[in-house]
Amino acid sequence: MIARIGDRIVVEGTHLGDNRRIGVITAVAHADGRPPYEVRWLDDGRTSLIFPGPEARIEQAAGGANGQP
Repeated sequence: MIARIGDRIVVEGTHLGDNRRIGVITAVAHADGRPPYEVRWLDDGRTSLIFPGPEARIEQAAGGANGQP
């Protein structure tokens, strides 16, 4: 998984009743974009460090590598 500052991370719930969480990546630990990521969660504004698992995906910010949102 590769991300850049400004990308969104979407984490799907893994258990019944879990909500999807969406956050904006505010810091990347490695220059090549590998995790962990510092994320500001859109639902509560809190910031946390995340090592994303298979339930997570990255959505590139507008103007990303392929010019796609």
